[in-house]
Amino acid sequence: MTARPALLTILVVPFALSACNLLPEGRTGENVRPVVGTTNTTARMSRTPGAQQCLAQLGQTGARFSPLPDKLSPDRCNLRNTVEFTALRGDLANFSVSNLGPVACPVATTFAAWARFGVDRAARQILGSPLAQIETMGSFACRNVAGSSRRSAHSTAEAIDVGGFVLEDGRRISVLRHWDDGTQAEREFLRTVHRSACRRFGTVLSPDYDSAHRDHFHLESTIGGRRNFCR
Repeated sequence: MTARPALLTILVVPFALSACNLLPEGRTGENVRPVVGTTNTTARMSRTPGAQQCLAQLGQTGARFSPLPDKLSPDRCNLRNTVEFTALRGDLANFSVSNLGPVACPVATTFAAWARFGVDRAARQILGSPLAQIETMGSFACRNVAGSSRRSAHSTAEAIDVGGFVLEDGRRISVLRHWDDGTQAEREFLRTVHRSACRRFGTVLSPDYDSAHRDHFHLESTIGGRRNFCR
């Protein structure tokens, strides 16, 4: 009669141990998170040494951000090691960035440095007011370069379009309105932040490039060793 309880213990214990490996909501030890509404998506954070190093460097800028899950797409619009900003850091205080969405970490790191040292400082020195917000037209868009079959850097969130800047005193400096028709100080400010971007990003396009960029700066990372292009 004592054999049956022993046999029952042998059968139950392995099942109980296997149940210890089950996590709620289908999660695994790899910290996989579901991404709603996206097909062919791997919802796993980038864990390569390069990705982790980039996130650490971005953290050192003082920016507030959240790492996002990787997303793989059959149309080659893949998002790897991207982040979403909550706030950027200036010399004196934080400021916001609007309408941005996911940004590849290397571009985000360059953008955070440019925002602080190239934009906020220029705003205080030239316009007499700290920066309150950078207005963007987004970063990620699954599309080709206009008039070509080549994927845009926007298709992998490796480019940002900036349309304007809001100062703490309430003034709004617009690329469209003030690049040519602003006051002397407004035009100087826009050209100063443009030159600063050219020293940091791989490709920078302004209203001087073509009519498609009349209302924004296109800021793109250096990809594949391509030379710097600034216009």
